[in-house]
Amino acid sequence: MTILAVIIGVATGIISGFGIGGGSLLVLYLTAVMGVSQYTAGGINLLYFIGCAPAALIGHIKNHAIEWKAVLWCAAAGVAVAVPVSLLAANIEVDLLRRLFGMGLLYIGVKELRYRKSE
Repeated sequence: MTILAVIIGVATGIISGFGIGGGSLLVLYLTAVMGVSQYTAGGINLLYFIGCAPAALIGHIKNHAIEWKAVLWCAAAGVAVAVPVSLLAANIEVDLLRRLFGMGLLYIGVKELRYRKSE
């Protein structure tokens, strides 16, 4: 089981480097297969992100794939809502939190499937 967990960790790390959402897959694996609570899986995902993000960021900077204006807006919004939303999430029932997370993943998945890059 440990070998499988390492393989899943490496695979989701590689996927994260491409910006596809390996962290979401990691949370799914931790909760559905390993039986980890949603709250703990989210914390593990945040720690995991600390290791994956710098490598992905360096690659994206080298490929000129970052829109810095969007980064500023996203960072400002993230800082503004991080604490209130984390307090809200801590007070939401775990089953509801799982369903909301699943709905969010479905929404993003459908949106990505329908996305067409403008020419």
